Amino acid sequence: MSDPATLSIAARLATVRAQLAEAARHAGHSANAVTLVAVSKTQPVSAIEAALAAGQRDFGENRVQEAQSKFSGLKARYPDLRLHLIGPLQTNKARDAVRLFDVIHTLDRPRLAEALARAMEQEGRRPALLVEVNIGDEPQKAGIAPADADGFIADCRARWRLAITGLMCIPPADADPTPHFTALAALARRNGLAELSMGMSADFPLAVAHGATLVRVGTAIFGPRPRA
Repeated sequence: MSDPATLSIAARLATVRAQLAEAARHAGHSANAVTLVAVSKTQPVSAIEAALAAGQRDFGENRVQEAQSKFSGLKARYPDLRLHLIGPLQTNKARDAVRLFDVIHTLDRPRLAEALARAMEQEGRRPALLVEVNIGDEPQKAGIAPADADGFIADCRARWRLAITGLMCIPPADADPTPHFTALAALARRNGLAELSMGMSADFPLAVAHGATLVRVGTAIFGPRPRA
């Protein structure tokens, strides 16, 4: 049996896709109901190109500047490539983010909502927007508090005319993510939101069982992140 550390990116992708398809089947969903977002933050362009060659088209990045340096040329070469912002977004980078990303998972405060609404008008471009919820109410994490999420979503729609498509969360580390996935799914249903960005390399099958439509997988595809 091959050592997972020596497997190619294509082989890792095939394994993750098979696991994702199985999780979707168990949840009663079709295999294409869940989008695999390959988390390419800190990965070199060569690794991204290997994933592209294996048919992967959705990629997640944490930083606007890093994504610009790696993906501006790739998006021109691969018109069906979809780029997801999964890290925190500063308001002064909103216009750059709107210009580059197709999905922004980390809308988490009124000032950012206002900045994104303005940037979308300036750029004439409307990436999909997900509200990030600090589902564990952890003081060190970004995200809107669960208790404030309903009001924030309503404000995004009414005040800034933003078409919110879903929610994103990162459950507390070293804890059972099940109640957090369940809570996020309930919050999405209450607000008529179809997209749920939850689940990473260690727990994405469980996230799919609880309704995830976007899973963010990095290490299981690319291996350990390169040292900074």
